Amino acid sequence: MTIQTDYGIVEYQEDDLLIFSDGLFGFPKLTKYLLLYLNEDDDSMLLLLSVEESKVGFVLINPFLLCPDYSPELTPEELACMGVQDSGELSYYSICVVRNNYLENTVNLKCPLVVNPQTRHGIQVILENSSYGYRHELRSFPTVAGSANGSDDHADTST
Repeated sequence: MTIQTDYGIVEYQEDDLLIFSDGLFGFPKLTKYLLLYLNEDDDSMLLLLSVEESKVGFVLINPFLLCPDYSPELTPEELACMGVQDSGELSYYSICVVRNNYLENTVNLKCPLVVNPQTRHGIQVILENSSYGYRHELRSFPTVAGSANGSDDHADTST
């Protein structure tokens, strides 16, 4: 299959898709997405592109690169929905808000996207009892270059 994007034509297979059965906040009817690398072999920043509406896409960041101590706690119901016993079996992504002035870019750590890399199904959750916010300024995080090796980032869903 192919999809025309602002970045050109992207070829994909059905099993490349991430399925968010309930959609994402604000986009409940869009359930099928492709996870695209912005830089090959670098999962620190990704593009989540709807295949149902190619103009809808989200810049995602690996939250563990920004906050090495990021520890999202899912409810037992959310874990059951994802088909796992332990949240460590899941991949996490945070949505970035990209502005014209890059100093105003923010990341939402409060409502991560959670993906089961085995089933390729995901949900977006609200971390109720956490200090994480909706609009963390990216410039407020220390430089992350070279600070993570990618082995325990939980952002390893293959595409």
